[in-house]
Amino acid sequence: MEIQFEVAKEKCSGCGRCIADCPAHILELTDGHPSLASEREASCYQYQHCFAVCPSGAISILGLRPEDSVPLAGCGPDPSQLETLIKGRRSVRHYQEENLDPALIQLLLETAWQAPTGRNDRQVRFTVVDDRAKLARLRTEVVAGIRKLVRDGALPEAMSRFGEIARLWEEEGVDVLFRGAPHLLIASAPAEVVTPMPDCLIALTTFDLLAQAHGVGTLWDGLATWAIQKLVPESLQTLGIPADHVFGYVLLFGKPAVRYARTVQHRSALIQRMA
Repeated sequence: MEIQFEVAKEKCSGCGRCIADCPAHILELTDGHPSLASEREASCYQYQHCFAVCPSGAISILGLRPEDSVPLAGCGPDPSQLETLIKGRRSVRHYQEENLDPALIQLLLETAWQAPTGRNDRQVRFTVVDDRAKLARLRTEVVAGIRKLVRDGALPEAMSRFGEIARLWEEEGVDVLFRGAPHLLIASAPAEVVTPMPDCLIALTTFDLLAQAHGVGTLWDGLATWAIQKLVPESLQTLGIPADHVFGYVLLFGKPAVRYARTVQHRSALIQRMA
């Protein structure tokens, strides 16, 4: 890929911050301005550090222009509010029976995709169920698959509880598997990337925190993760998850039907410090 490293010399002060912060150490000062020799372009990590660190917005790279980015000065969150958000986060198991605004879902997904990945691979794929009716169809398919395993005597003993989970839904309308959530998000990544599972979990965590900040409830759904991945893998095709992807995790989300009034009180963190 062509790097397109450009410097607006009328804006550049020659401060050298871009050179000092280049992870690949391939920039140099030429006639008082940063430069990138064409034979060194292949070594660029494409992290955009030079682009982001330039205080005057003099650097453009990869066809990106600084005026299209958001300035960071004065835009950081209040630390105490962020601390309370993290401490006050609860797993939501009761949701309102309505879809979220599609624009909000898109905002959460686009922002969460900015999360860091190993080697800047950025291959995390978000598979989202954006409508209650679609999730209802997925629930029907997964529960039917579990019930078939029960009838065939093929449900693994270690997962015998899923038989009762399926029965509760079919006979009593109690949704233990998806908790009545209107939306579902799965992060997956190609098995060939350097850190597929961490990439998925970091992306979902980023989505989770931003969702909470917008008043959206979330649940890291281990039961749905196991059901889809291990018991009814044919549902992976229904969801359109590529066969060569590592399956990250299932995150439910939607408008919460419950509001929590205060943080809980966990014991102190487990901390080990090197001697």
